[in-house]
Amino acid sequence: MNTQQQIASDLLKIDAVTLAPNDPFTWASGIKAPIYTDNRITISFTDVRDHIETGLVELIKNKFPKADVIGGVATAGIPHAAIVADKMDLPMIYVRSKPKDHGRGKQMEGSIDKSQSIVLIDDLLSTGKSVLNAAKALTDEGYNVIGVVAIFSYELPDSRQNFTEAGIDFATLTNYSTIIEQAQSEGSISEADLATLRQWRDDPWNWGK
Repeated sequence: MNTQQQIASDLLKIDAVTLAPNDPFTWASGIKAPIYTDNRITISFTDVRDHIETGLVELIKNKFPKADVIGGVATAGIPHAAIVADKMDLPMIYVRSKPKDHGRGKQMEGSIDKSQSIVLIDDLLSTGKSVLNAAKALTDEGYNVIGVVAIFSYELPDSRQNFTEAGIDFATLTNYSTIIEQAQSEGSISEADLATLRQWRDDPWNWGK
């Protein structure tokens, strides 16, 4: 089992990912989706957490070897960033969703030099807007964001387009395609369910209409 399959299996095992091809969820965006993800619970499972943090370290070393700083995107990315920064012996920062409305109005917490290269960590990528907003907040202040890593990606076409437009590269430990294939191989969904789930991946915004 490779890393993508291992993380996919882990997320399914702890119910961080729920697949419901015949009873879809409605996301806040209004999109109908046969999947719901709550990667926040991964921090409570020591074996899963270890697989994730070890995987993120390797992903950063391979994809962004010039990283000087690990950044967590509030709130779900912060615990993973803390552990990864510790494993890599690198400084850590975190980025709020918006500036504080009191004090110095800071959006970034931590102390780093603007010449240092930052990799941001989030728990999952849908359209990528939240982590890209965090990246923009940093770059607007003169900091250097060289990439984004996350546990999981829905593989929405909007995500790749948004990252391309922002000029920022990204990588994830696993993704929607791997999750549904792993679920089928483990027997938790049928071949018919798998076909339905693939249809959503191929046309998520029009699926189920």
